[in-house]
Amino acid sequence: MKLNTKKLAFGRHESFALRFAWLTKGFNALAKDKQIFTSDDSTVELGVGKNMVLSIRFWLRACQLINKENTPTEIGTLVFGKKGLDPYLEDEGTIWLLHWLLANNPEEATVVFWFFNKFHKPVFTAEEFNTSLSDYIRDLRLGNKAPSVSTMKNDVSLITRMYTLSKPSARAPLEDSLDSPMASLGILSKATDGKNFIAKSEARESLPPLVLGFAVLQMMKARQLTSIPLDELMYSRDVYAAVGAVFRLTENDLIKKMEQLIMQVPGIFEIRDTAGIYQLYLLKEVEELELLSVFYGKELTEVAA
Repeated sequence: MKLNTKKLAFGRHESFALRFAWLTKGFNALAKDKQIFTSDDSTVELGVGKNMVLSIRFWLRACQLINKENTPTEIGTLVFGKKGLDPYLEDEGTIWLLHWLLANNPEEATVVFWFFNKFHKPVFTAEEFNTSLSDYIRDLRLGNKAPSVSTMKNDVSLITRMYTLSKPSARAPLEDSLDSPMASLGILSKATDGKNFIAKSEARESLPPLVLGFAVLQMMKARQLTSIPLDELMYSRDVYAAVGAVFRLTENDLIKKMEQLIMQVPGIFEIRDTAGIYQLYLLKEVEELELLSVFYGKELTEVAA
C-alpha cells in the first residue's frame, strides 16, 4: 500500500498490543453482527472493555482483515472466515502474513510501516527510536495534523512491546503478560543490557517462501511492475513497503527464498542477470491469494473464495 501523507494514523490502538485471540474473536463477532463495534452490547459479546473493543477493531483494520466499513476483506475471509484456513494462528506462516499486512498498511498503522521500512538501525534504544520517528514525522510536514509527543511515545512503546517476548512477572496480571503473536517471529529482541533493542537482518527460517511470494506480488502490483531489481525488494526507498525490510531478511536469504519459491510454483517468477543487475521478473499474471491457497494446501488453480 502506498504511503499517503493525507491518510495517516497514530495512536488508534488504545495502547493495547495485538493479542492472539483478538483477530479471531473480532472477526467472528463481526460475522454475526455487522454493527458489533458500535453496539451497546459490544463489551458483553466480546468479553472485553470498551477501549479493547476499539482496539480489536483497529487491529482488524490494520492487519487488512476488514475495511473501514467493517466489511471483511478477501484475505480476512480466506484466513478467518467461516471456512477460514487458519483462524487460530496455528501456522507461523499466518503470523508472518499478518506482519506483512500490518507493515504494508501506512494508512492504518503508520508507525509500524515506518519502523519496518524506514528505520534501519540494527541496534537502538527507545530514545533513538522516538527521536528518529519525530524527525520522520517532521519531514512529512503534517502541520497541525502531526501527532502529539505522547502519542508518538505510545506508538514506540507499543511496537517494542508487541514484537519482543516479555519476561514473566509476578506483579503483572496474567493477561498483560501474554505475548502478541508478532513476538514469536523474533524480528525484534531486547539486548542483555536491558536498554537496547535488536532488529538485525538475518535468515528467517520460519518465513515460508509462498508467504514471501504473496508479499512480493503485492509489492510489484502496487508499483505496477512486471520486473524489479532484487535490491529494490530489499530496501524501501520511496512510499512503498519492501519485503526485505519488512521481514528483516539478509540479501542472501531473500535470494534463497525466492529460488525456493520459483521451484514451488514454477512459471510465475524468474531471476535474471540483466547487465550485471539481478532482477526478478513476473512471467504471468497471478492473484496473490492463489499463492496463499498453495501455502495452505490447495492447488494453484483454485482461487480463494
